[in-house]
Amino acid sequence: MSAMPKPPTLRMLPIRRMQVEDIREVVAIEKVEYPFPWTAGNFNDSLRSGYQAWILRDEAETLTGYFLLMPAVDEAHLLNITVRGDLHGLGLGRLMLDHVAAVARRLKMESILLEVRPSNERALKIYDQYGFVRIGRRRDYYPAPDNTREDAIVMRLPL
Repeated sequence: MSAMPKPPTLRMLPIRRMQVEDIREVVAIEKVEYPFPWTAGNFNDSLRSGYQAWILRDEAETLTGYFLLMPAVDEAHLLNITVRGDLHGLGLGRLMLDHVAAVARRLKMESILLEVRPSNERALKIYDQYGFVRIGRRRDYYPAPDNTREDAIVMRLPL
């Protein structure tokens, strides 16, 4: 039985811009965390498009999370935010949301928009606690098992 990972201390964790060299590690986490993960091509396209792509590493430089934010006029669209599953519940999602909001404010955005699966109760709870407001629903937005689709709850955080 392998030892549980040592929880990172939240103070001074390095959050920095995602580079092409990080994508292999990011995709490895995507494949574990999502039944329909983003591909390396999705991440490469996002970097080429100039989206705000950031990674979080622990003190040992192990990738623990990442997010991608797309500025659009006066609103930032949070495209993807992920914390490695074995580190859920340690406050890393909140830490990254703080950075998402800081980046959006620095870009003079008025709000942050995101979509989330209704089945992702953990994320919904985090977004609700953070202050995101549910503003709508996109029908059949996400791919789901057995060739079906799942709706998306649309949420906005005014800045």
